[in-house]
Amino acid sequence: MEAAKINEEQEFIFKSKLPPIYIPTHLPFHKYCFENISKLKDKPCFINGATGDVYSYAEVELTATKVAAGLNRIGIRQGNVIMLLLQNSPEFAFAFLGAPMIGAITTTANPLYTPAEIAKQAASSKAKMIITQAAFVEKVKPFAEANDPHVKIMTIDGPTLPGCLHFSELLFTTAADDENDVIPGGFKIDPEDDVVALPYSSGTTGLPKGVMLTHNSLVSTVAQLNDGDNPNLYLHDKDKFEITRMMELAEKYKVTITPFVPPVLLAIAKNPEIDSYDLSSVRMVICSAAPMGQELEDAVRGKLPNAVLGQVI
Repeated sequence: MEAAKINEEQEFIFKSKLPPIYIPTHLPFHKYCFENISKLKDKPCFINGATGDVYSYAEVELTATKVAAGLNRIGIRQGNVIMLLLQNSPEFAFAFLGAPMIGAITTTANPLYTPAEIAKQAASSKAKMIITQAAFVEKVKPFAEANDPHVKIMTIDGPTLPGCLHFSELLFTTAADDENDVIPGGFKIDPEDDVVALPYSSGTTGLPKGVMLTHNSLVSTVAQLNDGDNPNLYLHDKDKFEITRMMELAEKYKVTITPFVPPVLLAIAKNPEIDSYDLSSVRMVICSAAPMGQELEDAVRGKLPNAVLGQVI
């Protein structure tokens, strides 16, 4: 009986074969991202593959800080939720990095969702603002109008639309705004308990549910990828995924770490043109959202022999 009790209480700990890494659990997510800014300020941080625009680490930090101050100026406060209904774009990154500077939370949604799906997530997350592209405004207008004046719509492109704000308003101020154009003090972020991101599950076994990710969660995730090389983040801003264009940009910018989903990896494995590109710089492939299976894994290894494959489920 006593032996059985001991077996029930026994713990099984599986440790990685890799050496332990340092995770600064005392830092909020945004401070961790920029803690080495003095060493890297002039190096490329974001590369927008669609336009060729390159943003240095210093430019990204400054822009994110401006976004934070701008969000505060228009009434976003600690604990408020912002929905990013965007494709890959610099504005997505600036908003995602800027929001936590004032203690706000970001929820992300696919612009191709139906209006009903967007409204359900916006209502569930209690979003105070939806940042999107002009082409998707009509999808979110009914929800915003039904919750006026508590929900704002902001676009990142084109001219300012009626009833909407524009992303540029976060970055530029007038003299009259100067005294309010600062990141507020007086609030404290608890990295262990405070939520920084609120993505929604795919709903495979039921309706999509919000996943509350704390500052510690994201810091731990980034720390596992940050092995000292500080890879550039390449943004491919396209309406439709084009594997040939992706490979061209990966070769051009010497991409080192590639987060993919299984359908993209399948396209890589089956595309005969991949051998025409120099992808030797790719040293890590991260597959997430679903397992890729042994057959697909072997095929990807054959196409990218220099890369270590990792799966995040």
